[in-house]
Order: sequence, then structure tokens, then C-alpha cells
Amino acid sequence: MDFDLGEDALTLKKLARDFATREITPHAAEWSEREEFPAPVFRKLGELGLMGMLVEEQYGGIDVGLVSYVAVMEELGRADQSVAAAWNAHSTIASLPLARFGTPEQKERWLRPLAEGTHIGAFALTEPGAGSDAASIRTRAERRDGGWSISGNKIFISNPGTEMSLGVTLLAATGQNDDGSKRFGVFFLPKDTDGFTQGRPMRKLGWHAMDTRELSFDDCWVPEGNLIGEEGAGLHQFLSVLDPGRISVAALALSLADAALGLALDYVVERRQFGRRISEFQVTQHRLAEMATEVETARWLVYRAAWLADSGQDFSQAAAMAKLHASEVANRVASASLQLHGGYGYVRETPISRFYADAKILEIGEGTSEIQKNVIARRLLRDAGR
Repeated sequence: MDFDLGEDALTLKKLARDFATREITPHAAEWSEREEFPAPVFRKLGELGLMGMLVEEQYGGIDVGLVSYVAVMEELGRADQSVAAAWNAHSTIASLPLARFGTPEQKERWLRPLAEGTHIGAFALTEPGAGSDAASIRTRAERRDGGWSISGNKIFISNPGTEMSLGVTLLAATGQNDDGSKRFGVFFLPKDTDGFTQGRPMRKLGWHAMDTRELSFDDCWVPEGNLIGEEGAGLHQFLSVLDPGRISVAALALSLADAALGLALDYVVERRQFGRRISEFQVTQHRLAEMATEVETARWLVYRAAWLADSGQDFSQAAAMAKLHASEVANRVASASLQLHGGYGYVRETPISRFYADAKILEIGEGTSEIQKNVIARRLLRDAGR
């Protein structure tokens, strides 16, 4: 068993750390306070080759696999969760449907600008009445005039309305099978499609610098060439890219937990109470030990899931376990770090307050903790023959 990162992963990790230290950390608090999406940062990530890490080189990516991707996520997420979350949505669920199921023409037209970082991607699944229950979506696509007419609404969509947004990849119902079950298709809608409108940026508890909006589609016509993959297989296509997305969110959670632990360590060696540094009190030391142990358990679950994926092995259960545990660790460690900061931690000018606000969504997005438990339990029962 070799737990060391390979040379390529270490090189990319250092590249991301240096970039984050220089371009993200000094400005993250200001972006959050102004709720400003930092488009120049993403263009620079593209220049470094980091906007297409999971896309084949033929279409502008570097295709380095999930272990290297997790290593880079650790550095970006430790600097700022909004930037890392937007990068995550772009790199996984927004780009992978095109990468896995797109035609060469679709990849050249839409995937390349995403992978090269001249544009950022968005994926639209969630609706006002359909979150965890993806099969209940009501947005519909109907064949018409040699193409498709799409109508419906999506909500909580990341990256659709920035100055560098290319468009949105969405899941829509396309009809019914003979047994009455729904058929689904995945479509790409360019940003300027007639009938495609966006709400104002949503004001969220956390991730203030990430663009999140409600989208409306009113008889949006797109040609047949905007259907990605096979009509009727859209839900299966979406679910197949969900596992890498879960690993990515788990890595995002790991980065938050590690950042919160680092902030706690910095604070307790400086803060004095009762004539002593609070790091000298055993209760503080025990709390730090618990936090560090939780971060390490999350780290190895996340990296194991990524390694299984890169090795071509079944990683669905491992991805769900990593996402479940890492997201809950992120919340526990952020809370413990804020507690160690005391009243200063509750002031918005302190970094821990921003990470604390960012933590909760990690237990919700890309499948709630409850959904992850369902996935894990189904696999356990299946393997046990029950």
C-alpha cells in the first residue's frame, strides 16, 4: 500500500497552492462580502490548465484523474470555498456529460472552451419540486421542427449567469416508456437561447462569491444537435457522472475541515487567557486532537474513493461514504474551530466565520447525507444477498 501522491499530483498540488496563496487567499473575504464572482481567477486557472483536469487532452483538458483533482481541490478549497465550489461544479457535473457522452462536434464546440477555461459551465438538475428525487423533474423537452422545445424551471444552479458562462447543460423529461416510466434527455442550451431567462443571484448563507440562480425555460427551441448522448438515457447519464461529483464535493469538504483546523491552530497559540496561551490547556489540546483525527479519516476516505475511480474499479459506494463522512466532518471541525475562537469567531471579518457559513451546504449539495446513506445501505444489502 502506497499512500504517497505521485509526482504529477504533487506538481499540480504545489501549482495550485502557489496560485491560491497569491491570487485567492488575499481577496477571498472581499469577494465574499461583495458577493462578487471573481471571473479573472477562473481565466487564470484556465491558463494553468486547471479548468479541464478531467477532460481528455484532445479537447483542451489535461485528463489527470481524480487523485490529482482531489489534491488540487485541497489547495483551492483551503483558500476559499466559493471559488473551489464553482470550480467543482464546472469541472464535474457541468463538463463530464459532454466529455463522456458528447459527439466530437459537441466536444469541440462546447467542451473545449470549458476545458480551456475561456468559459465556465453549469449543470441544471434541481427544480423547485424536485431535489433528491431526480426522477420527478417536470422540465420537459418535446420534439418540434427538427429539434427540441424545452420548458420548465430549475433552481439552485451554479455558474449560469457569470460574464464567462457558456450556457447550461440540463436534464429534461422527454416522454414515457411503454411501462409508464419517464424518459429523459440531457441537452445543452447556450446562454443566449431565446426563452432562456435567469433570476437574480440568490443570497445564500454561504458560498457568497459563487453565482447561484433560478432558471426559466419558456419554449426554448434547440436543434437536434444539442441533445447530448442518447434520448431516453438522460437520467442514467446524469447518475453516471454523479459519483465523480460526490468525490469532488467530499474533497471540497476535506479542504474546509483542514482550513478550519489550521485556523484553530493559529489562533490558540496566540490567544492568552488566565495568563497562559489557550493552547496550553489540556481541554484545548484534546479538542485539537479530535479535530485532526477527523480530518485524517476524511482525507483517506476521499483519496481512497478517488484511487478506486482512477484504477477503474467500482467506486460508487466509496464515493458515497467519502461524501457522507467528509461533509459531516467539515461541519463538526468548523464548529469546533469557531468555538475555540470564541467571540472573535462569530465576527464576519474572521476567516473562520466564512468557512463555518460555507460548511452546511456540503451536507446538502450533490446528494444529501440521507441520500448517501441510502446508496451505502443498498450496496451493503446487495452484496449481502438481501
